This record gives sequence, C-alpha cells and structure tokens, in this order.
Amino acid sequence: MAKPFPTLAIPLFLLSVVSLLSLRCGAFSADRPTDRRLLVLVDDLAIRSSHSLYFSTLQSRGYDLDFKLADDPSLALSRYGQYLYDGLLLFSPSVQRFGGSLDLAGILDFVDAGHDLILAADSSASDLIREIATECGVDFDEAISFQDPAALVIDHTSYAVSETEGDHTLIASDIFIESTTILGDEKIEAPVLFRGIGHSLNAANSLVLKVLSASPAAYSANPATKLSSPPSLTGSAISLVSIVQARNNARVLITGSLDMFSNRFLKSGVQKAGSSIKNEKSGNQQFLTEISKWVFHERGHLKAINVRHHKVGETNEPSIYRINDDLEYSVEIYEWSGSSWKPYVVDDVQVQFYMMSPYVLKTLSTDKKGLYSTSFKVPDVYGVFQFKVEYERLGYTSLSLSKQIPVRPFRHNEYERFITTAFPYYGASFSTMAAFFIFTVVYLYNK
Repeated sequence: MAKPFPTLAIPLFLLSVVSLLSLRCGAFSADRPTDRRLLVLVDDLAIRSSHSLYFSTLQSRGYDLDFKLADDPSLALSRYGQYLYDGLLLFSPSVQRFGGSLDLAGILDFVDAGHDLILAADSSASDLIREIATECGVDFDEAISFQDPAALVIDHTSYAVSETEGDHTLIASDIFIESTTILGDEKIEAPVLFRGIGHSLNAANSLVLKVLSASPAAYSANPATKLSSPPSLTGSAISLVSIVQARNNARVLITGSLDMFSNRFLKSGVQKAGSSIKNEKSGNQQFLTEISKWVFHERGHLKAINVRHHKVGETNEPSIYRINDDLEYSVEIYEWSGSSWKPYVVDDVQVQFYMMSPYVLKTLSTDKKGLYSTSFKVPDVYGVFQFKVEYERLGYTSLSLSKQIPVRPFRHNEYERFITTAFPYYGASFSTMAAFFIFTVVYLYNK
C-alpha cells in the first residue's frame, strides 16, 4: 500500500511559491523601472544606522532595501532560477568570502543578467572586492595591497579645510563629469567629500567613465610615512567615483570611499582649500542621490516600441520588398522620467538599411511626441537586408533595433515595355537591320 502524501507538503510548497511570486511582483519592470528590490551587503549592521541618510533617500523613492551581513550563510541572489533582487549594494569592503551560494561568479552573472551594482571600498578592501572591480574595468591602486596597505588619496591643493592641519586625505573634489543625464539638471555647487582609495580605469574598457575625479596634484600614498618611491597612481589619472554601463544596459558604480555615503559626510559643511566659500553642507547628498538615480535607471532609461515599416501609401508591413520600392520606417522612443514615460526628443537617431554594409543611412525626423520616421527608396540591389537602429548617447541606455526583410528583383513581367535608357540599343538594332536590307537590295539588283 502506498504511503499517504504528507499533509504539510502542500502548504509548504504553496507558501514557497507565494513568497517567490511576492518577490517578483516588486521586481524591475521594463514598463516601470523604479519598482525595485535592493540587497545591501555590509560588514557590520551598524552601517545601517551610520549611513541611514543615504539609505532613507533610496527608500523615499520607493526602493525596498534588504540588509544582510556579507558572510550570512543564507545569502542568495536567486531562487528557482529567478533573481530575488534587482540591484546590489556592496558596502562590505573587507569581506574575504561571501556567505551562502554567493561568490564572484554569482555577482558577475547578476550584472550580466542586466541588474545594477554599487560597490564601495576603502583601504581595507579585500582581494574579492578588488576582483569584482577589475572585472568591471576598474583597478584599485595596487600599492595599497602590495607596498603599503594604508595608502590613501592625498591632495595638498584640493583638500577640505579643517580646524587641524590634518594629513590632507579628506578630499574636497568638484571635478564632475559634464552630463546632466548622469548628474541631473541642477548643478552641484558644493564640493564632494571623499576619504579613501583611488582607482584607475582600464584603457581597454571603453564602457567605464570617471564621474568624480581627483585634481592634477593628487597622489596615492600612506600619509603617515615618507615616500620611498614615486606613487604608482597620480594626478588626473586617479578616479574617485566611476560608472560602467554594460552592453546589456546594466549599470555599475564603483568608489573607493565608503565614508562618502556616511551621515557624517552627508551633513558636514565643507570649505575647499584655496576657496573663501564655506558651504554649510557638502555636495555628497546631492551627488549620491543624483548618481543613484542614474544607476537605478530613474534617469537616462530609453525604450523603443512600435517599430514599423511599409510601402509608401500602404499601412501593412510586407513580407518582402522589391528593388526601387518607396518605403517608410518609423519607431517610437520614450524616456523614463522617474515616474512616467515621456517622449524622447533629439535629432540624431539614424536608421540603416543594411546588408553586409549600410546601403542607406537616414536621420529620422521627429514629431516631438516620441515618433521618429523617415522614407527612402530601396536600393537597386536584391538580397536579405536589415533595418538597423544602433543608438548610443552618453548617459542613456543603448538601443539596438533590428528587423530583417528580403528584397527581390523585378519579375520578368514587371519591367517596362520599353525602357527609355535602352533606346540607343533599339536604334542600333533597327539601323543594323535597315542597313542589311539596303545592302542586300543593292548587291542583288546592281548590274
């Protein structure tokens, strides 16, 4: 006799399914990018209170934060093949090994799946954190791990003025990337406070950008010791905060200062050395709020819908075109404003009619309401073509649209009865026949 099915199995199964569905309901959606669940990994849960102002700005914008220790044995980013989170904040610079099933490959897969990452390190950054940054195109100063583990970014010209002379490791930087898409329309007036380690960008990685840079006088060294050799990282090569937008539009922010997110730095006043202006509040809160809006796709997120093409004068999309057909192409592009989709209005969107190389390249005109369109004549070449839109602009998600369509030549009964350009050949043929007839008559009847 078969054993009865345990009575608790069904309730437990239903509970797991319901909990998984509830997690996915709050996940990232292409229609509403701000509905997101974020995992925050920390070395010490005290960071939750010491950095509460930054976390509260995220929660006020509708994010659901889940705080866990980086070595939590139950740690997991996915369950049943579905990701539980849409973004990850690594505020655990000293972690040597993640808990649970999470590892370096898991975080890279998380980003490869289109999810976002914020990584904050400091002078205690472990090899694991460095490897994650390296995979994203950022190299933290090697001197920190090999020559001097206490090395920090030092700047004797752009430091924050304090009552004590200090070691000039508290940097007051206002060298921002020039992009309103990334940092918002409102100018950041106050310098940003930074204390931590610097990094450089991998020259082979074209996707990584400096957002906050050090001054030309900055260098990386231990402020408590004398320099025995030239610093390996100096000047404007030092990046304080960098961003990456992957080809799948996942976004990553990397910085060598966990302190810059702290309540103390967000509320602190700042006066940059050499300046008479004393700001009552640093630019950290505005800077971090605006950059997090970009990282989590509240700004600079594009979508393209209703890609259409058809012959001029028709509305239905054909399965094949004929050479020299006149056609129309259109697409609608919208930008997420943080709360709704609004028309994206620019004048540099182009479409290619492509087969091995572009035979037609046209700039799309816009009606200022999100619709982009153009018309052109199919080239006098048959084969399998593609309508391609490859749109990339600083700070915006890239658009890669492609539609394949075959192009055929004229059928035998579609040519004109008499081709104008062939008239010389017609004339040559008839003149040859006439000349032969005249020659024959002359030859036969001439005595």
